[in-house]
This record gives sequence, C-alpha cells and structure tokens, in this order.
Amino acid sequence: MSRRPRALITGASSGLGSGYARTLAAEGYDLVLVARREARLEELAEQLRTTQNILAEVAVADLSTRDGIDAVVEIIATQPIDVLINNAGYGLRGTLLGTSAAELNDQDRVLTGAVRDLSLAAARRMQARGRGGIVNVSSLAAVTTMGQYAASKASTLVFTEALAGELKDGPVTVTAVLPGFIRTEFHSRLGVERPGPGLIWLDVDQVVRESLRDARAGKVVSVPGWGYRLAALVAPVVPRPLMRWGSTGFSFARTRRQ
Repeated sequence: MSRRPRALITGASSGLGSGYARTLAAEGYDLVLVARREARLEELAEQLRTTQNILAEVAVADLSTRDGIDAVVEIIATQPIDVLINNAGYGLRGTLLGTSAAELNDQDRVLTGAVRDLSLAAARRMQARGRGGIVNVSSLAAVTTMGQYAASKASTLVFTEALAGELKDGPVTVTAVLPGFIRTEFHSRLGVERPGPGLIWLDVDQVVRESLRDARAGKVVSVPGWGYRLAALVAPVVPRPLMRWGSTGFSFARTRRQ
C-alpha cells in the first residue's frame, strides 16, 4: 500500500499558510501544521481530518527561538516530508530606529534563519529519497527598502535561488514565492490600514494556486498575479534612489496610520 504524500507547512494557523493547508489537503496530502497558536492549529487540523479524510498533525513551535526551529528540524529529520512550505512570518509596526534589536533579531530568525535551517534539513532528506519540493514564501517587498522585513525577505530570496542552483537538474525543486498584497490578517495584526486600491489585493487561493503551479513546473521564482509579475520585471531597472524614495514614502504613510 503506497503512502500518501506529506507536506509540512509553517505559519499554518491562518492566512496563506492555512490556504496552502486546505489546498494540499483537498489534493490528498497528509499534513504537519506548524505555528505558535495551538488552538487555531488544532481547529484547522480537525476540520481537515473530517472534511478531507487526511492525517493532520499539529506541531506547536515558535520559530523565533532556537528550540522552536530545532523541534521542526527534528520532525523533518525523522518523518517523511515530501513538500516543505516555509510560510511563517510577521511584520513589525515600528521603524528600524524605533524597534529593539531583540525584536529585529526575532523577526529575522523567523523570516530568514528558520527558512534556511528547515530548507537545508529538508533538501538533504529529499535528495537522499530522490524526490521532494520546497516552497519558501518571500515577498515582493524583497526588491524594496522597507525595513527589516524587506531585508529578511531579500535574504530568503537569494538563499532560495542559491539552493535551487545547487539542486539544479536533480529530483528536488526549490521555489521562492514573491507575493504582493494579499487579503489576510497580516495588516490587521499590525494595526494598519490596507494601502492602495482594492484591485492590487490578491486572494489567498490565487496565490496558493499559482505558486504551487509554478513550483510543480520547477520554477525558481514565482510571482502570483499578472500585475505583480510585471512589477517584478520592472523592479530591477528602477534606479535605487527612486526605489528608496518610494519605499520611504510607504513607510511614512504606514507610520501615520498607527
């Protein structure tokens, strides 16, 4: 009897992570759901067990801590994982100068350190088994200068591209997803308004659908939404002074809404 494929998803309790979980469960994947909020994880896991008849395991872990990262690495090292989706992340309300070093370090560990450690652990195991896929959720913010969030997302993008280069022509794929604005709880948690017109906001299902399609096609970088794909093509030729000006303007607007 063949085993069903299994996916591990970080940041699975809400938003994009929950979207990946629902989509993969509907496709027949068993799941390992990772996040800090146990109650929401258990609720989602039970719902997917009941509606999709899959196995859903809950792993409560704080990826801003070494212990939390190590706990998830241990799962990857000891259990078969066919797909890893590094989605955990969060924003900070304050400016760089107004945020403590500890808060910046915690955020960077979630957005960059955990992604690196989990990806490497999974890639080694997947290589040994001869199959697997890794999806790292970066952000289109990676091409901007919007604080530590952008810096960490840029690091994740470059790391993913580098790992994909090492795994080129092998059985394991690695994809960086660069979403633009998505309709999730991200901005409400920050206590800020959603910027811009409604048409720039993507649905979770669209981002999940397009990014999984690109990952399965072996693409190294996935940018969901045709408008954002165009922006990603244009961004490299935008002069950095202009990019800094635009990024600073956005940050000021966000600060005023706090």
